[in-house]
Amino acid sequence: MLEGVVINSRQHVGLQKLSALSGRIRSSVGPFKNYKFIQDESSGDSVLVCSCFRIIENLEPTCAVGQLVYETVRGHHKQYRTGSGCLLFLAGGWSRAALDSLRRGISVQHIITAMSEGIDICLDVCKKFSVSFKDLAVMEKCTAAPGGTKKASTDASIEMANFHDKCLSKSGQRKVKLSRHFCEAKSDMLSTVRHPDQPDMIVIAESLSHGCEKAMKLAVEAAQMLLKTNQQHIRDPLFDISKMLTCLVSGLPEDYACVVEGCVLLLSDKQAAVAHVVKQQPLKVALITGDLSQTYRHLGFKSLPGEQCVCEDLDLSVSNKEDEWVDKVVKLLLNLEVKLILTAGLVSQKVIQHCCRHQILVVEKVNSSVLKTIGSSTGAIPVNYATQLTESCVGDGVNVEIWRDLSSYERKSLTAVNISTGRSSGLVTVVVTSCVHGKLQALEDQFWACAYRLHHALKDGALLPGAGGAELLCVHQLQKQAEHDRVKDSKTGSAANLYRGLVLQLMAGGLIDYITAVMVNTGRFTAANARTIVSKQLTEFHRDEISTEKFLQLVSQSKREDAGFSAVKPDEAPALNIYDNLSVKQEAWRKALDLVLLVLQTDAEIITGTGQKNEGNLMLL
Repeated sequence: MLEGVVINSRQHVGLQKLSALSGRIRSSVGPFKNYKFIQDESSGDSVLVCSCFRIIENLEPTCAVGQLVYETVRGHHKQYRTGSGCLLFLAGGWSRAALDSLRRGISVQHIITAMSEGIDICLDVCKKFSVSFKDLAVMEKCTAAPGGTKKASTDASIEMANFHDKCLSKSGQRKVKLSRHFCEAKSDMLSTVRHPDQPDMIVIAESLSHGCEKAMKLAVEAAQMLLKTNQQHIRDPLFDISKMLTCLVSGLPEDYACVVEGCVLLLSDKQAAVAHVVKQQPLKVALITGDLSQTYRHLGFKSLPGEQCVCEDLDLSVSNKEDEWVDKVVKLLLNLEVKLILTAGLVSQKVIQHCCRHQILVVEKVNSSVLKTIGSSTGAIPVNYATQLTESCVGDGVNVEIWRDLSSYERKSLTAVNISTGRSSGLVTVVVTSCVHGKLQALEDQFWACAYRLHHALKDGALLPGAGGAELLCVHQLQKQAEHDRVKDSKTGSAANLYRGLVLQLMAGGLIDYITAVMVNTGRFTAANARTIVSKQLTEFHRDEISTEKFLQLVSQSKREDAGFSAVKPDEAPALNIYDNLSVKQEAWRKALDLVLLVLQTDAEIITGTGQKNEGNLMLL
């Protein structure tokens, strides 16, 4: 995974590996991500990826630092579904800052202290310059009014605003040329009713789409459908994202992607035959939280000590035991009149065969949130084992409908069914389609990233300036604090202030690297040009002290008509601002620094050892 990377064994190896790993995802930050093929040399299999998490997941890191990075990124991705690229990129940038600090003779303890203060400065910037929905609604009204749009005051401000526009402009989308299937068609965002006390959900969604307009359109449509089916008040637009599902269908063009009320699942030809028999009639349902097999044991199961199996027939085979168990389960299901079984785990082939003979539909690998929602809607109680089923555990009122016959599109004979309840379970399925099977996972990841961005934005009630804007403000504050420490040190002669100032400057350098990487990945800036624009904007920040009021005015002015920007055609509407999630970005920064400090301290313990004298100085993360 780190082949070709030169590691200096005389320095902190862990920090060098962390920096090298972050370099693998440099092209995956920002709105325009390059697709990559990752091939397994042993098997020859390949996978198409474009996100930071999928790259790290498929590279299968084996070193200790690589595994630590993977677990950190996986945990963040599982919770937020976005921001992993920012996390790993900054972890690499700040690991290089730590290495540079060590080369300058700054102690590990001073680096940890200074970097901890640096992240506090960044988090304070988030609180100070976040744009609340109330402010966003005011800015939206101002820019909608005649004469409410103004140009930025200087060339540097205009160029930064241009960069914001390029990230969202429809004409600025990069076309991936690896295959003819990868060309995306333009699409318009849905319209929606404006909520009285906050900006339009469409405005929020467009500013968070980050180049994935189609995926965000699906996310908005799914959110609106959830709000409608759950009959939520218009003043409470926060939707339950756990009730959103995805169903991946290959062989259909991407324009066929849609949002469907209910739970859409794919069935094999044998299961589809049963579905045709039981369709459009109220069914009794059983919910299994684990595998439906004779050998399955729940997590944490322990056999009784000294337990022995005594039976009369010593030649009883394992196969006979399984057959007896299957017969017992099927008999129980028939007595309870169960016609539909939903399991979170896998189902043994013998169970499926026996159930199909008795017209019982079995669906495996169902999302746990689906089991919970259907259970609450039908009265069914999920159980670990089929033998635990009783009449009180069985729910009723579930309907199965044939949604689409996909046998002509899929290589395998598959049928899509929609499982719903007459009591409006509130489930919504987003059907993701593509002619390229390997692209389905990337499209699904894009949808979930958009859905979670929208969900967290509504939950936070505030947004951060995007396209590197929040990072730029952090750089300004870090450099300002570093300069203050330098002046203070020249007066007092304290080395601690000097160390802190140097570390803060290096942290700011890591953020500048991130901003320029995002700009370069748009395909419209060189690295040198991007750094020049960032430097000009920072000069303006230092010259004219930024306040919250001035910043909001700056943000409002970025919604302007810029005749000098050739990429925007005269007949196109002005591009909207770009924003990031407040809580997601804060957590990504925290985890990035935690990762760096953990590797830094571990490296220091390996190099210097840990004795009784310095154990009290260890920082626990």
